[in-house]
Amino acid sequence: MLAGGQSSRMGRDKAWLELAGMPLVLHAVTKLQRVCRDVAVLGSDEALQAYAPVVSDLHPGCGPMSGIEAALVHSAFDWNMILPVDVPFLPTSLLRHWAGATISQGRRDGTRMAMFVVEGVAQPALLMVHREVAPYLSVSLGRGEYKMEPALSAAAEGLAVKLGVPAQQVLRKWAWDAKSELTVGESFPAGPAWVVPTEAQQEAKHLWFANLNTPEEFAKAERHLGALDT
Repeated sequence: MLAGGQSSRMGRDKAWLELAGMPLVLHAVTKLQRVCRDVAVLGSDEALQAYAPVVSDLHPGCGPMSGIEAALVHSAFDWNMILPVDVPFLPTSLLRHWAGATISQGRRDGTRMAMFVVEGVAQPALLMVHREVAPYLSVSLGRGEYKMEPALSAAAEGLAVKLGVPAQQVLRKWAWDAKSELTVGESFPAGPAWVVPTEAQQEAKHLWFANLNTPEEFAKAERHLGALDT
């Protein structure tokens, strides 16, 4: 879970902001614990150890890509989900469905990364990523290339040659807008309440991918607490 960054527009560390009586870091960790076998906080604030082990950047001060690099180097698993700390309305059901679909694609056709494109805007910090990607991110960071999209595209090109598949197959982009539907198929049978989006969550689709970057955005979020699943 990405919890680094300066939070300059918010004026304080977003990980500690409370929504519905819980800090954003706990909302994020709770979602990930439902979907992933192991959860870590990517950042430098050791106080966040109270919620999950903290994994520090290997290239400090180089943005979120450095946190993702550290996660992949640290991880014992092939597939890893990267979740920003400031998207509390993203349903766990969507994350679970997306993870299962991406891993299945990886087995079938060489997918090694997946991200959403929401209303035409890429969301590279929300990422399903295979640890085979780590060396390519390290190369970009070593060159001083810190922007996420170009680095992920470069990794896709490199892995495409290695795997013998098209680059757009290696890096999958899931188009999403307010009209998109989440279909929970037979692979996700009835279970906890968060397995299927609630009516309140469906009505708040415009918030699912919304980053809470400013006090004004946070104040708006507080008016939709019923759309949280944590």
